[in-house]
Amino acid sequence: MFVKSAEGKRKPVKIWLNSIEQVGSGCLGKVANLSSLPFVYKWPALMPNCHEGYGMPIGVVIATESVIIPNAVGEDIGCGICFVQTDIHANLLKIEIGQTPLIQAIVDCIMRNVPVGLAQHQEKQSCRTLSRVNEYLLTEHRVADLEPELRAGYYQIGTLGGGGHFIEIQEDESGYVGIMIHSGSRNLGPKICNHFNEIAKTLNAQWYSSIPKEYDLAFMPEKTSAGQSYIHWMKLALDFADENREKIMLKVKEIIFSHVRKYADFLGSEKGKEINCHHNYAALENHYGQDVWVHRRGAIRAKGGDVGIVPGSMGSFSYIVEGKGNLDSFNSCSNGAGRNSSRKKARENYSAQSVIKDLKQNDITLGKINNDDVAEECHQAYKDIDAVMAQEQDLVKPVKRLKTIAVIKG
Repeated sequence: MFVKSAEGKRKPVKIWLNSIEQVGSGCLGKVANLSSLPFVYKWPALMPNCHEGYGMPIGVVIATESVIIPNAVGEDIGCGICFVQTDIHANLLKIEIGQTPLIQAIVDCIMRNVPVGLAQHQEKQSCRTLSRVNEYLLTEHRVADLEPELRAGYYQIGTLGGGGHFIEIQEDESGYVGIMIHSGSRNLGPKICNHFNEIAKTLNAQWYSSIPKEYDLAFMPEKTSAGQSYIHWMKLALDFADENREKIMLKVKEIIFSHVRKYADFLGSEKGKEINCHHNYAALENHYGQDVWVHRRGAIRAKGGDVGIVPGSMGSFSYIVEGKGNLDSFNSCSNGAGRNSSRKKARENYSAQSVIKDLKQNDITLGKINNDDVAEECHQAYKDIDAVMAQEQDLVKPVKRLKTIAVIKG
């Protein structure tokens, strides 16, 4: 762990990397912006997966005193990962159905039943979160411009999305199958973030805020009406994202168990509790005796005893971890490997054909509607997950290592 000394009025920055040179210039500049914010508490903490993002970089944790920053949470509010272990041995997924491996049939069925990318359900779905919207939002918190998103959410619940989101079938070190899902609040999150970020920018201009506009880190005091409204909408999006993953997981489990029962004559079941954790959110927590808003973007909570998920890139390894409760990181760790090149550069450097070939050579089944942009998510575009884990040994303890055997992307 390295500490960047404060200069002038800047706060120190704590970094979980082997050297400051490993922080990209674009990311480092934005971290410098964070360190100059007067309401940032103690220091920004950079996880080993850190890379450039809008406003606040991804893989960064900050705590703020009495204010909340929409662009520090980011657009995909509540984005996170869930995982469940099964008692199905991975060898069962290799049996042939005609001339098709069982795992391919499972992937194809998931693709038919879980909308991915920009797709959504054609019929309105049940959604307990949206059906209880009045419990989240009092009359004074309702926003006319966001009401259409509440209605649209009934068609988006239980859908995967695109980008880095995925459904993976994985194999643990004993050869047993696990299911991992990475998704968020769909279009609800971006709409909430952008709406309240614009309000924050307007308020900051009215207050003659000293925070430069180019930082794109407009803030709202938590006790203002705008701040309270954002907090309520954020909580709604968090629960929507949580339910979204839950519904996808239910469908994927149903498909895997039914296929294994039908074609392998094995009655599969879950082992242990499902793990589910957000990695884009803000929460009121107490650190060093002070109540602060901890903004985790591309980071998960890793309080002592917390069980979390740190996925690698498509086709590599993922980890189930146990938090160590490191106070310097505000009880946090990385949410994954983190990108080391942009999507554009990945497409320039790697062809779709080479990525698909690489996955086949590693016995990984790919489910994707359009392969044209598959290179954006290739493992070469991400940091080495084992190097990331090595750099955060004082934050978490690995308890399970998982290898990708099938991946579905938007």
